[in-house]
Amino acid sequence: MKRLLALAALLVAQPLLAAEPVSGRWVTAEKDAVISIGPCGKQVCGTIAKFLVPPPQGLDQRDVNNRDAAKRSRKLLGMAILTGFSEDGDQWRGQIYDPKSGKTYRSIIKRKGANVLEVKGCIGPFCQTQVWRRSS
Repeated sequence: MKRLLALAALLVAQPLLAAEPVSGRWVTAEKDAVISIGPCGKQVCGTIAKFLVPPPQGLDQRDVNNRDAAKRSRKLLGMAILTGFSEDGDQWRGQIYDPKSGKTYRSIIKRKGANVLEVKGCIGPFCQTQVWRRSS
């Protein structure tokens, strides 16, 4: 009987460990863009949906800082900057691309309430955290 109760308690607790959905439209910490996050096949990704501050070359800005010369002609608007995210406990893990530096980082994202998304970009054990807010 005790084992049955323990198993039932474990099954009830399991959904509490699930990551909250991160889908939606989010304003970046610098308030310069809106990122649209949603399903990409079996994973989650995020694309630049809108510029709130026009980039240096205007709305037609290209990925000029990319380390891969073949990718420097692609448009930033509509480009995926969050890729390969999958649920891991109460958070999501994947990669984040920074078009300003042209670098890709390991990333962890996690909901911190209905309107707040914590976004981390990491190199090794060191992470930098940003707070993105839900777009209205």
